[in-house]
Amino acid sequence: MADLPVPRPGPGQVRVRVEACGLNPSDYQRAAYGIPEWTWPAVLGLDVVGVVDAVGEGVAQVGVGQRVAHLGDIRERGGFAEYTLADATVLALVPDGLEPAVAAAVPAAGLTAYQSVVRRLRVAKDDTVLVTGGAGGVGGFAVQFAALAGARVLATEAGHNAEHVRSLGADAVIDFRTEDIAARVRDLTGGRGVDAVVDTVGPDSATANLGLLVHGGGLAAIAGRPDLGVVAPFGIAPSLHEIALGAAYSLGDERARADLSTMLGELLSMAADGRVDPMLSRTVPLEGVAEALVELSGRQVRGKIVYVAA
Repeated sequence: MADLPVPRPGPGQVRVRVEACGLNPSDYQRAAYGIPEWTWPAVLGLDVVGVVDAVGEGVAQVGVGQRVAHLGDIRERGGFAEYTLADATVLALVPDGLEPAVAAAVPAAGLTAYQSVVRRLRVAKDDTVLVTGGAGGVGGFAVQFAALAGARVLATEAGHNAEHVRSLGADAVIDFRTEDIAARVRDLTGGRGVDAVVDTVGPDSATANLGLLVHGGGLAAIAGRPDLGVVAPFGIAPSLHEIALGAAYSLGDERARADLSTMLGELLSMAADGRVDPMLSRTVPLEGVAEALVELSGRQVRGKIVYVAA
């Protein structure tokens, strides 16, 4: 814990008085390894919700006093603080009635799952979808989006979380600790395989799951690319979608950043009207963030933990 000067918004920026900020795996990963672009001392926290406190030159999208949410730039100081700065282009208005803590459970995990299931894989009615890690943030959102699309959803998860994952919309839950995932998927699909995979585990898992795709199927890689070398060329012809939302800041243009706002606005509306459960598991004060990140790094947390300002 430390004191920093209250930041001043530059052109195109707003200052947000933080009300809540979600915890994500990228936070503990960056805490362990850092990134070259950081200015020290660094401040973690990507899933920011709060009230616009001041606006910089040229900002017309929002005004002082409006409650907003955004997915932050990992290179900049984030939301585990009292105040943070944001690019006005990426901001989404938080619907009336949606609690800040609930809204802060949405950005990183929700956007990642939304881009995977809706934008890239284009999951549709009667598709069969495999989601790994169905009780996690991204996995839980992916299960919900696939179910909303009318797909049959298979999910992997530890047995004690099976009922929770089913409550999100999974038709079957495979216990990755006790069952052979590939064999179980083949059994559940009559040997056919799946139309789409959302892999939240890592490169090895994604590589193994390529072999479960039907001809023309697609895989969204959240935590690392699969090895396409395991798939014969001009065979099942899989499509691979690497999800890297944060690169909208470092490599994207203004259109890419504005799309973060568009997608997040859609997701917050879905959360506000009950179509999507943001899966808020609990809240912590600022002093409890470090301990909660250590817990999150154990990969056993169900849903989302959110920091809430005093």
